[in-house]
Amino acid sequence: MAEAEAVAVEGPAGGEGRPDAGTRRAWAIAALVAASAVLDSAYALLRLHAFRASTYDLVIFDQAVRSYSRFGAPVAIVKGVHNGFGPGFSVLGDHFSPILAVLAPLYWIHDGPGTLLVAQGVLFALAIVPVWRFAERRLGTGGAYCAAGAYALSWPVAEALAFDFHEVAFVPLLSALMIERYDAGRRGRAALAAFLLLLVKEDMGLLLAGFGLFLLTRRGERRAGLVYAAAGVAATAVCSKIAIAAFGGDNDYYWAYTSLGRDLPHAAAHVLLHPWDAVAAIGTPPGKLTMMALLVLPLLLLPLASPLTLVVLPPLAERMLADRFANWWAPHYHYNAFIVAALVLAAVDGAARLRRNAWLRSRVGRLGRLGRLGRWLGAAWVPAAGLLAAAVVTVPFFAFGDLGDPALYSRNERASAAAAAVAKVPDGALVEAANGVGPALSGRTRVLLWDWQPRDAPWVVADVERRTFPFASVTEQQRRVALLAVSGYREVFARDGYVVLHRPGPDPW
Repeated sequence: MAEAEAVAVEGPAGGEGRPDAGTRRAWAIAALVAASAVLDSAYALLRLHAFRASTYDLVIFDQAVRSYSRFGAPVAIVKGVHNGFGPGFSVLGDHFSPILAVLAPLYWIHDGPGTLLVAQGVLFALAIVPVWRFAERRLGTGGAYCAAGAYALSWPVAEALAFDFHEVAFVPLLSALMIERYDAGRRGRAALAAFLLLLVKEDMGLLLAGFGLFLLTRRGERRAGLVYAAAGVAATAVCSKIAIAAFGGDNDYYWAYTSLGRDLPHAAAHVLLHPWDAVAAIGTPPGKLTMMALLVLPLLLLPLASPLTLVVLPPLAERMLADRFANWWAPHYHYNAFIVAALVLAAVDGAARLRRNAWLRSRVGRLGRLGRLGRWLGAAWVPAAGLLAAAVVTVPFFAFGDLGDPALYSRNERASAAAAAVAKVPDGALVEAANGVGPALSGRTRVLLWDWQPRDAPWVVADVERRTFPFASVTEQQRRVALLAVSGYREVFARDGYVVLHRPGPDPW
């Protein structure tokens, strides 16, 4: 609300009735933010209630933020045990995301993964404010509302919400603030947003480096561009190679460029000597090209008309050059939410630049001969309206399309069975939980991921009907349950594929 009020303060002054108009705009923006936050939060909570959330990654973040809320290190036993780092593993050794600590006080109000889902919905919605401000300066008030709506309904935001919670929740707001505040001449506030971005994830310095590349295209801003680019590269190097190792992580855990070299120096040398190999890597497999097309087509290719698109190139290249982790170039995860706000701003800037193009202006001017229709087609808000219309068209094809699924609003038989299964586990217990049921247990038990390695937890909630991460097949899951029975576990519940097993004994962790 404070951000919305600032819009009214910074709006144009003068003329009778202006303050009232500014106040109305502020309330309209606040209503848009609130509606988006409600939509995003409700969608995520409905998925949680319907057992569509997952242990990996929601429980990881839930355990980490709960640890922060108790004034401890962000330990996630589910991550540490499954990945071989040990039960005391800090998630800062996985991804350097200290900004998660700001969510800890929310756990004093409600201790559970739903808190993270609501916080993420609110954070995504707050990015509407800087998107609106940036678009209003270029396309007017109507264009600003359309651009903000296009961001709120964009498929990268929807897909991020459908993959539970991640640190990406902070990025649309902070990246949009960095760009918009710098554009407004508030360089100090832009720098503050840039600094906070570095606390979100170890590779967010690449966004700063991209912003530096953009500033290098602007006369009089090249010194600032060099500073942003250098600071971004340096921060990425320090966070990736020093900070993560300092918290017990493996610096090479996410190395995904084996076709280019075994480490960064070798890969850089390979790219310098064989640049076409890097070009080939960007299109291998072809699904990478499809994903990149999905980023710009709903934005009507307008980002391609703006140098602001340079902001997203380094983080995009980080994913497209990889030959491991296929989810990095798949649309159905959270990774594209890291760049969606910057792309929407680039689309707005691209539309404004095209409107200023002399040749296009002459063609648009001829539309005036069509009378009212011509003036309507030449209005500043029309490109943004196109962005909003394209975003609406994509809704049924991505995660928000689930809002039309009746099963999202009431538990089906499988989900009801899952709820009954988790109810068998007592509070405070250590439990190995199948990936889909861990979030329902995380607020009141100590959750481990049920996987192929025996963990000797007193309680196990297994799924023997549908394949669940990290198993390769249902058959493998059934064998795992049979092994538990041989090991002395007693079945206390079985329904619709969910099996609860118990073996009395000491807590091994």
